[in-house]
Amino acid sequence: MSAHLLESLNPEQRAAVTLPHESALILAGAGSGKTRVLTTRMVWLIQNHQVSPHGVLAVTFTNKAAKEMLTRNSAMLPINTRGMWVGTFHGLANRLLRTHYREAGLPQSFQILDSSDQLSAIKRLMKSMNVDTEKFEPKKVQWFINGHKEAGRRARDAEAFDEYSMRMAELYEAYDAQCQREGVADFPELLLRSYELLVRNEPLREHYQERFRHILIDEFQDTNTLQYRWLKLFAGPHTALFAVGDDDQSIYAFRGANTANMAEFEREFAHGNVIKLEQNYRSHGHILTAANTLISQNAHRLGKNLWTAEGEGEPIRVFDAYSDQEEARFVVEEVRALNREGTNLSDMALLYRSNAQSRVLEHALFSANVPYRVYGGLRFFERQEIKHALAYLRLLTNPEDDGAFLRVVNFPTRGIGARTLEQLADNAARSGASLWQAACTGGGKVAGFAKLIVEIKQVTRDLPLPEAIDHVIEASGLGDYYRADKDGADRLENLNELVNAAALFSDEAEDSLVDTSGIEVTVDESAPFRALNIFLAHAALEAGEHQAIAGQDALQLMTVHAAKGLEFHAVFITGLEEGLFPHEQSANEENGLEEERRLMYVAITRARRRLYLSHTQSRMLHGQIRYNMPSRFLDELPEQVLLNLNRRESTYSSSAQQNIASYSAPRNPGLGNDTGYKVGQSVAHAKFGTGIIIDFEGRGSDARVQVKFRESGTKWLALAYANLSAA
Repeated sequence: MSAHLLESLNPEQRAAVTLPHESALILAGAGSGKTRVLTTRMVWLIQNHQVSPHGVLAVTFTNKAAKEMLTRNSAMLPINTRGMWVGTFHGLANRLLRTHYREAGLPQSFQILDSSDQLSAIKRLMKSMNVDTEKFEPKKVQWFINGHKEAGRRARDAEAFDEYSMRMAELYEAYDAQCQREGVADFPELLLRSYELLVRNEPLREHYQERFRHILIDEFQDTNTLQYRWLKLFAGPHTALFAVGDDDQSIYAFRGANTANMAEFEREFAHGNVIKLEQNYRSHGHILTAANTLISQNAHRLGKNLWTAEGEGEPIRVFDAYSDQEEARFVVEEVRALNREGTNLSDMALLYRSNAQSRVLEHALFSANVPYRVYGGLRFFERQEIKHALAYLRLLTNPEDDGAFLRVVNFPTRGIGARTLEQLADNAARSGASLWQAACTGGGKVAGFAKLIVEIKQVTRDLPLPEAIDHVIEASGLGDYYRADKDGADRLENLNELVNAAALFSDEAEDSLVDTSGIEVTVDESAPFRALNIFLAHAALEAGEHQAIAGQDALQLMTVHAAKGLEFHAVFITGLEEGLFPHEQSANEENGLEEERRLMYVAITRARRRLYLSHTQSRMLHGQIRYNMPSRFLDELPEQVLLNLNRRESTYSSSAQQNIASYSAPRNPGLGNDTGYKVGQSVAHAKFGTGIIIDFEGRGSDARVQVKFRESGTKWLALAYANLSAA
């Protein structure tokens, strides 16, 4: 049976599966069959009587992975897997606490609070303590508590260096006391409470160290500090730890993942016993060469080199678009060409660094009638922050819209509670009026909200559509709300993209009372609100029915983070520009650029056969055109594996060749007047390096250009002395 189990494994996989009773780090590259190795290792141990099924502890990061592991085990072993300790960190911590609830100081039937329940509990606590929720926002209190719990710190250990942090620590302590009284535990508490239980209870700790002779950990690169400390408590003198991970795919630092755990594990447990799984079963050679070359730029890595027996395959196609709209049109045409030649839409993926990028892509797909599905997220016009902003806009043109009124009357929070809204609805029903009319004739905070809408309407009446929407976002408080939100950066980018959508819509829409899909709309007589009404009709149409139905063949759209663990026949990585990918925030974070490079590595290694990389010379940001430099990651790829579609003929279809030719026409003729340069042109300077021209002024010998340099920032240079050259 063991021989049959091992016969399909390569030498490195077999070496990992058949390791003797010793700890080891399995450095598993993308597409190298790590899940298979992990599962087969468990089966091999049990089949060869190295350990009983109850002597294995296997930790995964998702319930799906844990279920898959158990399913594979039950298919290969004549055992009941129900008693095996296989699960996520939180699932196993919950199991430990349920088994030893008395020792943990919990009631037997303690309940678990999800994130929403936890926030409600915090709000209830703060109300009972008369805490000013404007100074101490409940969401920030939640982040404070969870951040400390995930770092293994109780309230007494929290850093308190001023009045604000001291008060936050007091709220943390009071929250813990409330949870204890009520017999509930939030998700971070599960791991921290079980960790503390094992630390202080030596007999219990020794019991589990003796029981679990083999510990297997999946996705080890994603563990945080507390998770690693928790795992180490189960490791006794006779325990073998089998950690599988890939430091090159560690992309969750924002969730607390600590890449250094892998190097620490090698020192503490593996003692240099590292097996590298480098044979890739997913991608062709050119794709792997690009991935290897790129990731080699990172200094802090354990090091490996992916290879394949499948041959080099096709070159990686690179497309330089003039604008984000042209980039989207190019992607759509390539997708359609591939689909006509037999590739299913579901075997293709569009990847982007930021959720906000999906809006232009979705619009192009919608217009071309290409079915698509946003994986792991919502379509642009379905996202919470966009629906909030659109609700405010709807109230400007139609204050009688009760649905829009209810959505934003207390968002951001204005202290308008459910009871107040019930009374408002009763008053409106009795008089046969709308909620808006009842609010205007009433008093208190709902009247204040109505006044706010009137003020916004007065200011925006004469503004161009993009500026009007921008003002609504700020005056409504949405901007400040998401700026204060720890996880609000993506939502702010989406709101900025809504302004971009309005700017693009204003440029394209005809000056008529018919929207771009031919739908007549009833409008305010003033021009700004006429444009707003048409734009709202356009948004409603794009938010409507186009996303693919269940089971329909559809193109996959997703962020690079969401793509981890997936693979596709063809992959498009869009928006490869400095400030976008790598993201501009990475420059301000320790090892931020290395994490961005790992993210690019993950994106590249999603592709099996065909990979497209695209970037734009200009992209709309907050309603204004921004000129960008190509991503440094493009410069880090080996030229021999790249095919520049702007300079060379496509190799696979006549329709795509025609498409590329149409996209390669000269751009921006004459934008640099008589200077010989043009806005959007890439240039090089002996001192400042490479950059892109974003503005110019003057003529002849007095002319100067403004250049956005990759490393040196933005500078004005006199052309007579600048000594610029084309890059």
